[in-house]
Amino acid sequence: MDAICKDTMPMKWRLPVLMADREIDYKELAKVTGMHPGTISKLKNNLPDRLELVTLMKLCKALKCQPGDLLAYIPGEGDDL
Repeated sequence: MDAICKDTMPMKWRLPVLMADREIDYKELAKVTGMHPGTISKLKNNLPDRLELVTLMKLCKALKCQPGDLLAYIPGEGDDL
C-alpha cells in the first residue's frame, strides 16, 4: 500500500480556526487542557498523523466543540487516493 502524503489529503485541520474564533492562544489552550504548550503548538500548525482519543476529548472540551468541528473534508483534493 502506498504511503499517503498529507499534502494531497482532502482534509483541512481546523484547530487554528477554532482557536482564533474563541480568542484562545496556544498557551491558554495548553493550560486549560493540561497539555504541554509545545504539543499544542505542533497540533495547531499541523494536521496530526494520528490523534489520541484523550487528546481529541481534551481539545473538544476546552474549545466547546464537536470532533467534526476540528476537521473539514475538501472534495476534489486528493480524491484519487
